[in-house]
Amino acid sequence: MTTPITDHLPDGVTVTETLDCSGLLCPLPVYKAALVLGRLDDGDVLRLVTTDPGALEDIPAMTRQRGDTLLAFDKDDTTQVFFVRKGVAS
Repeated sequence: MTTPITDHLPDGVTVTETLDCSGLLCPLPVYKAALVLGRLDDGDVLRLVTTDPGALEDIPAMTRQRGDTLLAFDKDDTTQVFFVRKGVAS
């Protein structure tokens, strides 16, 4: 039995938008996440759901390159959930 993914975030952090990229392969999760983050305000939080195993490396790399902050992530056998704050955490 698979343990469900939990949405563990630091206290006081709320998700601004959720993007479900389930079923999409690289480079689409990164591309779509970058589009959403581009229209969010600094400090907003994106919850990104993926099923692409490559996202485990791609999303952290994207956040570093963009200057965003990966707040948390969780995974099970098939799904990954990332929480990305646009801009550097204060």
